[in-house]
Parts: sequence; structure tokens; C-alpha cells
Amino acid sequence: MIGFFTSLFGRAEPSLSEASSRDASAIAALHGASFRRGWSEQEVDQLLLDRHVIAHRAAVGGKFAGFIMSRLVEDEAEILSVAVAARAQGRGLARDLLTLNLRRLAGLGARTVILEVDENNTPAIRLYDRAGFREVSRRANYYQGSGDKPAAALILRRDL
Repeated sequence: MIGFFTSLFGRAEPSLSEASSRDASAIAALHGASFRRGWSEQEVDQLLLDRHVIAHRAAVGGKFAGFIMSRLVEDEAEILSVAVAARAQGRGLARDLLTLNLRRLAGLGARTVILEVDENNTPAIRLYDRAGFREVSRRANYYQGSGDKPAAALILRRDL
């Protein structure tokens, strides 16, 4: 009976861990559902096998729910992608994944982290702003926008 009420009213605690090649299919599927140009499973697998790529995954109730992937070269890192499944959004998973990834990057010697984000992606911009990222540049007409109007890519940076 307790399990019944927990399933109705409780929220499973998310678990965060390093991502590996066994997550390639789930990451590719979520990336494809989240972005206009999704990564193939082979592309994801190649990234996960790259020694410069740091990736973390989130699971909720034992089900894959999100990921973050970054690349570290020397003391500079670039966040390549972050995505959370629609069913798991609004729980702070993107924030938790970003925090974990930034801590790991700092521990590996990163001094600067950069990323690019679509100027129309308000939830992502809010996430990065709260995490201390600041706009340093913009690429006009970088993303295919809705309709005929392309969107700029905002280049954000944070020092660790």
C-alpha cells in the first residue's frame, strides 16, 4: 500500500553518474528529440570513447532522464550538449548535471568553460546565467530558426 501512495505522490530521487558507451543509444535518442540536428548513436559513441570528453547521465526511477557532455583540452572546456527528457523537466536535473560536470571539469584542471546556445532557448540561457556564465560573443544567423528567421548563437563563458 505504501508503494502505491509513493508512486502517486512521491518523486523518485534522481541519480547522477558518469555516462559510458552503454548510454550511447539513450543519449542519441534524447539528443535527437531535443535538438533540430540530433547526433547519431555512432557519433555519441565516438564522443563517449574520446579521452577528452567528460559525460554524465541522470536517471529517475531507474530510467534514463538526461545527460551533459563536455570536452576538455588543456585548461579549457566546452560544453557540447545538455538535455533532459520532457517527462523529467522541472526537477532541477539540468542544474544538477551542470553542477556535477563543472565540478568534474575543475577537478581535472579546467580554468574556463565555454558553450554556445540558441538565443531563443530561454530555459537554457536562464540555467547558464544562474550558473555564472556570461555572454562574450554572438554568431548571427547561426541556428535555423522557426519560419524564415535564423537565430543567433550566444557564446557564453565562465571561469572556474
